[in-house]
Amino acid sequence: MSTPDVSTTGVSTTGVSTAVVNTTGVNTTGVSTTGVATAAHTTLTLLLIEDDPTAAPIVHDLLDADGRPIRVRTARNLTEAERLLTHDVHCILLDLALPAPGRAGESDDELAVLRHVLRLAPRHAVLALTASGDAGRGAEAVRVGAQDYLYKDELDGRLLSRAIRYAVERKRSDTAERRLAEGKLRAQENARLERGLLPTPLLEGSPLRFAARYRPGRSRALLGGDFYDIVRTPDGTVHAMIGDVCGHGPDEAALGVELRIAWRALTLAGLCGDELLNTLQQVLEHERDDDEIFATLCTVDIAPDGRRAGLCLAGHPAPLIARPDRPARLLPYENNGPALGLLPGARWPRMQVELGAEWSLMLYTDGLIEGRIGEGRERLGQDGMVEMIRRQLSEGLSGEALLRAAVNEVRELNGGELTDDVAVVLLDRVATR
Repeated sequence: MSTPDVSTTGVSTTGVSTAVVNTTGVNTTGVSTTGVATAAHTTLTLLLIEDDPTAAPIVHDLLDADGRPIRVRTARNLTEAERLLTHDVHCILLDLALPAPGRAGESDDELAVLRHVLRLAPRHAVLALTASGDAGRGAEAVRVGAQDYLYKDELDGRLLSRAIRYAVERKRSDTAERRLAEGKLRAQENARLERGLLPTPLLEGSPLRFAARYRPGRSRALLGGDFYDIVRTPDGTVHAMIGDVCGHGPDEAALGVELRIAWRALTLAGLCGDELLNTLQQVLEHERDDDEIFATLCTVDIAPDGRRAGLCLAGHPAPLIARPDRPARLLPYENNGPALGLLPGARWPRMQVELGAEWSLMLYTDGLIEGRIGEGRERLGQDGMVEMIRRQLSEGLSGEALLRAAVNEVRELNGGELTDDVAVVLLDRVATR
């Protein structure tokens, strides 16, 4: 299954099959959705709750759809029923005339015994037995939660066998539909949560153009361990950041969100360079679940005039810069410091780099460069990535189209989906004429 690519956010949903019930009591999908044993290839077991079992002798001569005897257990009261209600029971046949739990006369609810059984056995099919002609009580029993009702004095072996099979399959279908609805609701809630955690760049007042591409490695996820953010501070400086928490699970994604939010708060508070990264390392050390968890990070602060920037690298690949007058290349990375969380008391030098009047600056995570090339063990690497971007720029690609083409080509070279998260951020400055 492919993982959704996020630029402007989007959600990919998948369909889920549910059990289908027909009049023969056959589950056409063969999907088992409850902890109760299925009836497809198992001898059916019926639990009869009736204080006078001899009143319905036909119950003991039942056959399933394949002609096999249906096993019957008999309970004279709810206490016995609770003892006999094991996981291999498929259906409960309940006499609604049984006294309700508690002292006589305490409840005016004529379906109190049914409600008690439904609480006792929420995952089992229930057939209600009522007096002949008492259709109103039977219909109310179905509304409350029984799968069907039967007239106690009109039982027929064939009819009852069919009703049991139908009740079991209807319960399975109802459970499948409920779980499908719950699954869809959880997926929608997770998608809303993850979309809310993706960054909204704060670039108001800046002439720089921004584009981003985000692709988590986890199937069906919108958020991975990669993270990025961009903010413009009141002095006109544009601060950009991209990072990568080692690992690919939800815990790593949550830690990435925490680091991103901390970075934004610290940046808006005026921190940058070594001071900012040192504080982020403290955040990581306090929030990680394992001492071996670390994060790489690249921060760039672009001067208000847009012609120069400060660069800090914490174990992260160097950004790529492209200008009209020269081929795309990597920014210097000789003073690359260690990843956050590896060395207590580490330092991260801040390098000054010249950008020029017109440029494109691309920040990325290692998911973009670590994909394989074909079926061998060779990986794209930074050199391969630089050559790819040079070619795509020469073809006139820019902005969102450039990032989309880059990620798609890396996937194609890999021969399929990338296992690592990928995040790419592009900032463009176009010189005024």
